Amino acid sequence: FRGGAELLFDGVKKHQVTLPCQPEPWDIRNLLKWIKQNLLKERPELFLQGESVRPGILVLINDADWELMGELDYKLQDQDNVLFISTLHGG
Repeated sequence: FRGGAELLFDGVKKHQVTLPCQPEPWDIRNLLKWIKQNLLKERPELFLQGESVRPGILVLINDADWELMGELDYKLQDQDNVLFISTLHGG
């Protein structure tokens, strides 16, 4: 989490997680639900909108824009690096 997004997660920028086993492969949609339930500490409306991230949150999967990877439908692979960067700034 970068660009201020980490403030919603107790200021922790990096989380190494092991996702629980489930019948179908994990995708970003399910990852976001898991993050909301297990990592997000405050103000979920600043991170999530519906089942996706809010506009202004850039999502990178292994350093590539998630729009190139299938967004919510991207199937997570072992050792994937998912980065959420807030591009929103107050003023």
